[in-house]
Amino acid sequence: MSAPDLLDYSRRWPLRLVLASVGLFLYLPLLVLVAMSFNDSRQTTVWRGFTLDWYARLGGNLELLAALGNSLAIAALATLLSLLLGTLAAIALWRFRFPGLGLVSAAFALPIVVPEICMGVAMLIFFARILPWPAGLPWPLSLGPIVIAHVAFIFPFVAVIVRARLESFNRETEEAARDLGAGPWRALLDVVVPHLKPSLVAGALLAFTLSLDDFVITFFTAGPDTVTFPVKVYSMVRFGVTPEVNAVSTVLLVLTVALTALALRVQALAGEKLAP
Repeated sequence: MSAPDLLDYSRRWPLRLVLASVGLFLYLPLLVLVAMSFNDSRQTTVWRGFTLDWYARLGGNLELLAALGNSLAIAALATLLSLLLGTLAAIALWRFRFPGLGLVSAAFALPIVVPEICMGVAMLIFFARILPWPAGLPWPLSLGPIVIAHVAFIFPFVAVIVRARLESFNRETEEAARDLGAGPWRALLDVVVPHLKPSLVAGALLAFTLSLDDFVITFFTAGPDTVTFPVKVYSMVRFGVTPEVNAVSTVLLVLTVALTALALRVQALAGEKLAP
């Protein structure tokens, strides 16, 4: 190793050590959680052997499966609505210039920066005092308050992703389509939307992940007969951490990581297409 390379390495290893330490601090507890979900003992502090019994029990837990079904239904509905609203909002902010544009753009960032506890309390007051939700509605209409609250929280994330993609769009392409006889909606669907496809996929995956994992807002907007997966896990943890809770958490963790990795991969592919 030459002297310049040795000097460069001596400068980099402290930074690498710090990064490795931070990564170990963040992810070691998650690895322990996953490992203890295979523990053949109800005591999470004592390892007695490897078993898959806790995962088998999850399949027979009807309450947990119902909570998972609620979470998946809420995440699917919230993703569709957030994708529609977020895309339309991003296109409007990108295409039109009007007084107060900067203020409106900043307002879209409020759900992202405001603590979830504040938004959860606000949604609780909104549905309790201003817009009471009718009781006794069939599933999935009974999930309406949670879906609305999730959409209000999630669609700004979609708008940010889609708007960032629009910055690379060549407006002359859409103008050329209009010159060739395409109407405004036809040009939008045939020219703009195909360009937005990677950001739409990434935004949908991110929205689904955020909705599936959300606990705070759901806790404040869920009714007594509506239990989601994170809320159910929280209720299980209140009575003690067991390998069954670890198994449930591992399933949720794997699902979240898979969706997030897929979203990052889609964004990376979009970046490669934009590269010269």
